[in-house]
Amino acid sequence: MTRVGIGIRTAQMRAERITGQIHVYDGAGKGKSRAALGVVLRSIGLGINSGAQNRVLLLRFLKGPGRQYDEDGAIAALQQGFPHLIDQVRTGRAEYFAKEEITRFDRMEAQRGWDVAKGAIASGLYSVIVLDELNPVLDLGLLCVDEVINTLKNKPEEVEIIATGRAAPQALLDIADLHSEMKPHHHPMSQEKGIEGIEIYTGAGKGKSTSALGKALQAIGRGISQDKSHRVLIMQWLKGGTGYTEDAAIAALQQSYPSLVDHHRCGGDAIVWRGQQREIDYVEAERGWEIARSAIASGLYKTIILDELNPTVDLELLPQEPIVQALLRKPRDTEIIITGRCLNPPAYFDLASVHSEMICHKHYADRGVELKRGVDF
Repeated sequence: MTRVGIGIRTAQMRAERITGQIHVYDGAGKGKSRAALGVVLRSIGLGINSGAQNRVLLLRFLKGPGRQYDEDGAIAALQQGFPHLIDQVRTGRAEYFAKEEITRFDRMEAQRGWDVAKGAIASGLYSVIVLDELNPVLDLGLLCVDEVINTLKNKPEEVEIIATGRAAPQALLDIADLHSEMKPHHHPMSQEKGIEGIEIYTGAGKGKSTSALGKALQAIGRGISQDKSHRVLIMQWLKGGTGYTEDAAIAALQQSYPSLVDHHRCGGDAIVWRGQQREIDYVEAERGWEIARSAIASGLYKTIILDELNPTVDLELLPQEPIVQALLRKPRDTEIIITGRCLNPPAYFDLASVHSEMICHKHYADRGVELKRGVDF
């Protein structure tokens, strides 16, 4: 009998890989840099819990000082919470430019960033190196693609490399162990009705929950620099056990920002199969929704992450209409982030101001490569 399940398998008792992989997040949709930051947070959280020093380098091309970017607040939160584990280098000018507008400065800044990257990769100091916006740098011709590919192919075995940005060249995709494309979807209803602050991340590719964690970091960063009131709620469905991919990351957030991060989870410690839902699955899903609905209405949280709500609705553990109504009535300054894959898009997708579908083009797990603690779980 064929069983169709969308639930999340626990990460406990899982064999692990040691070898670092090369990740590429590209596409026109939102979530690329934030997905990388989610992996960074997970790696740091694991290091805190295990006593390891999982240092991370955030190397940001095309993002020079003088302009604010979406992920600045998230990085500020990371640096304040874990100053001894995060290094950041920014290169490039602060404005967008096309290929025909490239200057000598742009080439020098790209090369400066790449010199830092090569040294970091060779040093053995970092467990994760994020090469943010490397993809468009290569697409613009600011660096030699062959040199970059050769360096990445010969990286130390244990180092994890994450490259982000639009227009990844084929040569980079060929050596990537993981390739997720963020594809944007546009919903006219949200624009017509002026609905803001609802983001949806779905699809079979990697990056949904990690993008949401990056969003949580972003909210905390705003709170640090502004009014200290940017509280975050992380509500997770279908995750009633332990050992899930976000555990270390959320623990790290709560350790550094205990007054800003609340976390609840519901569900059983087993996959929910379509057509074989149990009474406890319905009870747990409804319990989680009651917490979420109250939080949305309260205005106490500036950011609310509804992790794996999509498969919960797709499995008919929750009705759609109460969710639609709660989202329509949310306070204007509350941001809602909804994640998870689904076969049948629910009605509340039409309310999204941002909707990115993570398309899986390549994943090392499909080749039998074990997952890695601190990166995948």
